[in-house]
Amino acid sequence: MSWETLKHTPRWELEGLLFALSEYCVLHSMDGYTDKHVSQMAKDEPEVRSQWNAYQEKKRKYEERAGIVRKPESFKHLVG
Repeated sequence: MSWETLKHTPRWELEGLLFALSEYCVLHSMDGYTDKHVSQMAKDEPEVRSQWNAYQEKKRKYEERAGIVRKPESFKHLVG
């Protein structure tokens, strides 16, 4: 985007783009890692664990919205 385009773009649209970029960065920040990788990295850098949890939470949220992962049914629903 050019500077002129940015200046003429409404604030709400720019905020939406920044939010989308933030979501994208979180969703793809830990691609390719497994629980074992994260456990090894967390020994040296504890903040990796919180990044991993944020990644897993966002991933689960978007997979649920897309219908890839369904919420587990309640035990009561399965029995009755």
